[in-house]
Amino acid sequence: MLLEGLYAITDEILTPPEMIIDQCEIALRSGINILQYRHKSATDEEAEPICRDLLELCRSYGVLFVIDDRVVLAQKIGADGLHIGKDDMNLAHARTVFGRGFIGVSCYGNIKKALEAQSEGADYVAFGSFYPSPTKPHSGVVPLSVLDRSRKVLKIPICAIGGINSTNIGEIASHKPHMISVVSAVFKGDIAANIIKLKQGIAS
Repeated sequence: MLLEGLYAITDEILTPPEMIIDQCEIALRSGINILQYRHKSATDEEAEPICRDLLELCRSYGVLFVIDDRVVLAQKIGADGLHIGKDDMNLAHARTVFGRGFIGVSCYGNIKKALEAQSEGADYVAFGSFYPSPTKPHSGVVPLSVLDRSRKVLKIPICAIGGINSTNIGEIASHKPHMISVVSAVFKGDIAANIIKLKQGIAS
């Protein structure tokens, strides 16, 4: 289980239910390393068939499948991972319910919170937004130095997220997070072309 590389996250506007499977298959075929299903307004009953299809797709491409927030659904379908944020359940509860997979925790710009999450058994932590985010316009912007400082003190993988696109992903990559998360930079427009540009940015 390698927690590294390009980490794509779905979005209820950019990846609507009637298009999400086809869109994600293009992203998987184009070389993403991790896929997260995030849809805050759907019920678990609405999300379950989509998540089962996405899990099967990810399996066929050898890509890790993560579900945002929905711990019961993640456990029920056997997702690879679960991601939780500040408004979701605490990590201990998530681990009790979702015993088999890995769990990531959003830590925004707070390294102390990340250290606490690590000590409580988180498998990775996410920091951001590092740039103004089109999908989360009210999230605060975190200095890039958080990535440098966190790498010195954390033993678990680090994910960078928030406002990352093909023009700034090279700057993010230079700070060496293990994973880089993208939403609109993958799913807005030509998905395959977007991923080529993102990968070029990482390599530059």
